Amino acid sequence: MTNSEKQEMLIAMTGESDTDVLATYLTLAEGIVLQRAYPFGDGTEEMPAKYDRTQVEIAAYMIQKRGAEGETAHSENGVVRQYSSSDVPAALLRRIVPKGEVL
Repeated sequence: MTNSEKQEMLIAMTGESDTDVLATYLTLAEGIVLQRAYPFGDGTEEMPAKYDRTQVEIAAYMIQKRGAEGETAHSENGVVRQYSSSDVPAALLRRIVPKGEVL
């Protein structure tokens, strides 16, 4: 999947249309995926294509949560928000299988 296809998916999912913002969140999400997939890597690993959709979903989550980072409770007009953690949900991270090598 190309970066422009990922950005189109993000636009559809979040309504955010600023390409710089989309590219930034995709880069951040890529870093999260790579860190999870290659916990013992040296930082030169490439993004596996099988995690493209997961990358987009993580980026969408981060975009939608923008401005509410670290929020532990919020109540307004009958709407209650509470986050168990300020990080990417474990449900998204469980999709990424860590890879390691024995030397």
